[in-house]
Amino acid sequence: MRLFGSYFDTDPQYPWAAEILAGPGPQLQRAQLLYRMTLDYRQQVAGCDDIHTRGALRNIWFFSQQSPLSLPTEHLMPAMLQIVGRLYPEKAAYVGDDGLEALIREGAAEAGRQGFGADRGVVLVVLLMLTLGHGCCDDPLFPWIARTLTDQTIADAGTRARRLETMALSSLDQVLLHLEQVG
Repeated sequence: MRLFGSYFDTDPQYPWAAEILAGPGPQLQRAQLLYRMTLDYRQQVAGCDDIHTRGALRNIWFFSQQSPLSLPTEHLMPAMLQIVGRLYPEKAAYVGDDGLEALIREGAAEAGRQGFGADRGVVLVVLLMLTLGHGCCDDPLFPWIARTLTDQTIADAGTRARRLETMALSSLDQVLLHLEQVG
């Protein structure tokens, strides 16, 4: 859960997790297979000493500094696939277009429920889901996301999206600082 998010068993990025958990065989055997698949994921996506993850997080930070960022609704999918592929190519290759498209649809739907337009708000939600898991908006591992999205003192969706982005970037800054200190 710490690696993939609390809802990893339903995340389109990791369909193998649901298959293993629901599959036949003894629980220990399924746990060992889940462990092996997780190690394979870490090798392919995170890389040795998390080099790919570090690079992706830096890419996301630099990308976040771009302004303005708008995505026309009719071209959302190809634009988001391109963005994800550029920011985290190892994960994009691992998950594949089908998994990424499902994730992008989920992210766009969640952004729509929040009243975020086809702009930075959609990109923000998709990138949060990409990095923290598709259930990040109500994941107990990341309570700051749900608190921000349900904060009744923020009436305007645009303000809520900007607050969420600020909090996400603050969290990203802390993670990057920690990674620089340990690596």
